[in-house]
Amino acid sequence: MELMRTSDAVTTLGSLIESQIPTFLWGAPGIGKSSIVKQIAHEAGIECIDLRLSLMDPTDLKGIPFYEAQTHQALWAPPSFLPREGRGILFLDELNSAAPAVQASAYQLILDRKVGEYTLPEGWAIVAAGNREGDRGVVYRLPSPLANRFVHIEMEVNVDDWRDWAYTRGIDARLIAYIGFKNSALFGFDPLKNERSFATPRSWEAVHMILQSPLPAPLLLEAIGGAVGDANAVDFLGFCRVMNLLPDIEAIMRGEESETPSDVSALYALSSALVSHILRDPKDEKIDHLLRYTLNLQSEFSVMIIQDLQRRGIRMDHLNSYGDWVNAYAYLLC
Repeated sequence: MELMRTSDAVTTLGSLIESQIPTFLWGAPGIGKSSIVKQIAHEAGIECIDLRLSLMDPTDLKGIPFYEAQTHQALWAPPSFLPREGRGILFLDELNSAAPAVQASAYQLILDRKVGEYTLPEGWAIVAAGNREGDRGVVYRLPSPLANRFVHIEMEVNVDDWRDWAYTRGIDARLIAYIGFKNSALFGFDPLKNERSFATPRSWEAVHMILQSPLPAPLLLEAIGGAVGDANAVDFLGFCRVMNLLPDIEAIMRGEESETPSDVSALYALSSALVSHILRDPKDEKIDHLLRYTLNLQSEFSVMIIQDLQRRGIRMDHLNSYGDWVNAYAYLLC
């Protein structure tokens, strides 16, 4: 199965959901499988019901039998968490970690859109997700008839997609800069190593939350190491010390003359700090000052900053300084 970058997986999955084609999303732990399903539901304005099948018994899906006195028959009382109306995504997370008996109940729901006395409403699509068999998780091989009911998508980690996501979510600029500088740090899961803490997009999001917490600075190393591993924590905090030596961002945004660093790590840090500032406060005056400042940066970083902003909807083509910027870097934009 060919690996698909996150942005392509979102587009493909969105189309399959709209067409109500059952889809199975595969990928390593912590790369954001659950997040993109919820993101698609949120952007489409529909509901998403997340069922962790690895925590369920067969009767949790099928319901509990009861005696119907009038008909003298045994009927199944369907669970209350299954949808009755509207539109949405029924997300069967960790499907291949569920016990075979639970998978059997899910198979009926996926195949016939019903289980026991319950029928899935017309407006609902089914999406499943799970870790790969080589990821050292608790998984059961999907039975061939069940696997054949899905369109299978396997996600890979992509740094550019993660940076796009991080900017839109307001992730700490130091993290965005560090991952931009050291791409390999974004994902470090190795199923052959017995590590409790390792770097994934999910664990770096946890680092963001640690940085926003009131945790005293002397304890940051241990806490961040507990999320992404000790080596990554040491490297990241060393990078943060570089960021502390950057020019004054506010002074740049006021149009004051400011120095331009030459160190590559400092330039990555500066680029992310500038983009994050404009995204928080996209005033024309600040964008104008930013454009003029970037004319003095190394060309690849100047282009990276402006393209990062344009990808996130920041307009600047109406500014005179943008014309100067385009003239300066036209040879890189062809």
